[in-house]
Amino acid sequence: MDLGLVLVILFIVFISTLTRSTFGFGDALIAMPLLVFFIDIKIATPLIALIAFIIAISILIKNWRGVEFKSAWRLIIASLIGIPIGLWYLEDMNENLIKLVLGVLIIFFAIYNLLKPKLIYLKNERLSWIFGFFAGILGGAYNTNGPLIVVYSALKKWNPQNFRATLQSYFFTTGILVIIGHGIAGNFTQEVLTYFAYALPVVLIAVILGGQINKKIPVDRFHKYIYMVLILLGLMLIANSLTII
Repeated sequence: MDLGLVLVILFIVFISTLTRSTFGFGDALIAMPLLVFFIDIKIATPLIALIAFIIAISILIKNWRGVEFKSAWRLIIASLIGIPIGLWYLEDMNENLIKLVLGVLIIFFAIYNLLKPKLIYLKNERLSWIFGFFAGILGGAYNTNGPLIVVYSALKKWNPQNFRATLQSYFFTTGILVIIGHGIAGNFTQEVLTYFAYALPVVLIAVILGGQINKKIPVDRFHKYIYMVLILLGLMLIANSLTII
């Protein structure tokens, strides 16, 4: 295994994990488009699935008290209901069109909230069922359950610690299903596991650093940063739908 290639992959993993640990999401957004330039997507996808699962566990072990359980369990159950619907009924729909529309909506949502930050927020958990359900559908059909969960969390206006921890509780649960799926498909090859073993210390270091950064970000600035990352997420979805990446 080429040392230079390993170092490049570890650098990508470090940056993507640091982003996820700081904001609560965004690791796959950064890692996947970059990794596919260096390794096969059949290696990158299960590798990032394993790393994302470890990130969620690492954050939850220390920060589980920050989880907003009233929202988290509703989001999780609703998503679990939506996932099979996405798997069974939406697989024939135009994936590129769905990602394009989703990307545009997320960008408009983020820009609007940057301009009018106090006009829209959720006071209770009633809409968590709707967000979780449609996130599950999108996750089952196109593996894009994250954006809607992040949008919901942003609308709740949680502080940085609660935002980060609650997202991990959701991604941890759905990550179990992803891991099982890759395992059944036989995607955890020796090469994937070797890269994962190399990446594990880097991931843990990035999680610790990201946690420290998260605690130091003021609440008002944190939400601005979230909307900026959402704009990036929307652009990546649009680019992906146009097969640019």
